[in-house]
Amino acid sequence: MSKNKQDLKPVRLWPMIAKIIFMSLFASGLGYMMYVAFLAGENLIGGVLALVLIASFVVYSSKGMVPLKFLLPGIVLLAIFVVTPILYTVFMSGFVYKTGNEITRDDALTQIYETGYIPDENFTAYYMTLGRYQGEISALLTEQVTSETYLGTKGTATVLEGASVELDEYGVAVGLEGFEPMSFEEAATLEAEIIDLRFDMGDGKFIRPESLDAASLTIQAFSINQATGELYDSVNDKTYVDNGEGNFVNKANPDEKLFPGWRAFSPLENYVGLVTDPVIRGPFINVFIWTFSFALITVVTMFAAGLALAIAFDKPLRFKRFYKSILILPYAIPSFMSILIWNGMFNRDFGAVNQLLGAPIDWYNDATLAKLVILIVNLWLGFPYFYLISSGALQALPGELEEAAAIDGASPAQIMARIKLPLLLQILSPLLIASFAFNFNNFNIVYLLTNGGPINVLAGETAGATDILITYAYKTAFGSAEQNLGLASAISVIMFLIVGGLSLWSLRRSKVLESVI
Repeated sequence: MSKNKQDLKPVRLWPMIAKIIFMSLFASGLGYMMYVAFLAGENLIGGVLALVLIASFVVYSSKGMVPLKFLLPGIVLLAIFVVTPILYTVFMSGFVYKTGNEITRDDALTQIYETGYIPDENFTAYYMTLGRYQGEISALLTEQVTSETYLGTKGTATVLEGASVELDEYGVAVGLEGFEPMSFEEAATLEAEIIDLRFDMGDGKFIRPESLDAASLTIQAFSINQATGELYDSVNDKTYVDNGEGNFVNKANPDEKLFPGWRAFSPLENYVGLVTDPVIRGPFINVFIWTFSFALITVVTMFAAGLALAIAFDKPLRFKRFYKSILILPYAIPSFMSILIWNGMFNRDFGAVNQLLGAPIDWYNDATLAKLVILIVNLWLGFPYFYLISSGALQALPGELEEAAAIDGASPAQIMARIKLPLLLQILSPLLIASFAFNFNNFNIVYLLTNGGPINVLAGETAGATDILITYAYKTAFGSAEQNLGLASAISVIMFLIVGGLSLWSLRRSKVLESVI
């Protein structure tokens, strides 16, 4: 028995307590964020947080799953910061989500009702004394012409006939049994609630506060048919129907919309608009073509420049190390600073480029010149990278191939064109594709150098001559008077598919090359 007692391992209590405390705090924090997300209507984010919470509980409460206990934090961070934004972008691309269509349908109806109040035909006004009646924010109302008094409480106005109403020296109702007057300071703190008060007078008429001591009789113009979902304007005798795109439109004239609208779920609306809507289609196609052209020209020119320098420095040369150090300086300097410096150098009035040329060239107001500037600056920023990888790839090529070709009588140019270059393209093709994908989304060079311009806003242009897809998506979402987040999300999804497809192809291509080389 004593031996068995000695074999028993002591229970480590403090690590268990620390684990319980940590898991409790973690679950509490995550649960609170999940609650806030669901409360705000962000069901997708709330769902992801719920999955994280469940996965964490299952993994860390079990004695097994040791590898997952180490991998789960990375998986969670990947899900939160990578997967969730992608899913959210895809989700938002299925909504009509733009200026005027930013809120929910219920909130839009509320605002339509609020803007649908008009004064009655007599412009009836009331003196108002605020207070509490039976615990509810209420008001004593005195009609300014007839001096008739009302108690406004729980959404209804009741005539105070025969009631013992206390009046001041001006005949305004200021007291009633069970009514507790409210101080001005208290009323000021509750101003938002007070302004939203409505006291029903019947026949579609309501008494609404205009300030903290005055109210008016108004008529609600809009009423909704719960059976058909139609909205009727009794003042103007118009019927509005849901157009399925986030707005109520006049049944007789669909071009007439009520604002605000709401975020309407229409999965293909934004994608179809990119093809069918002439206002969107033209700029999108131009931007799409320029994006591909920009990325392709950039990769070709940078690779050509880097390869040429690598070939040049592959030969014996005095001060070679010094020259190499100079060449990689553009790569060492932060691109953000370099772009801003180049921006000033191409300035029409005081830029160094125009001073050297001796001509006041307006580089940024001409579409062709602005594109040329972007390509030149991007070449400056990118050629050191291609010089480094080309130099390394050249050194990795077997020297026997060059010697054999030379023995067979091949010239240096033939050796480069027919032997070295094909091998280099095989080796560097994944990096070239990766560079293409990077420049496809090269936001900084365009935004900081030209801001997508030039653009003729007066002519109704929505995209600049140098805008690429990512800057066009940014401007669509945030950079114009009508912010269209749904359309920007659709453009982002298309960019993701293109870049993701290129990356997948590059990955497969690299595996093929591994077996060839």
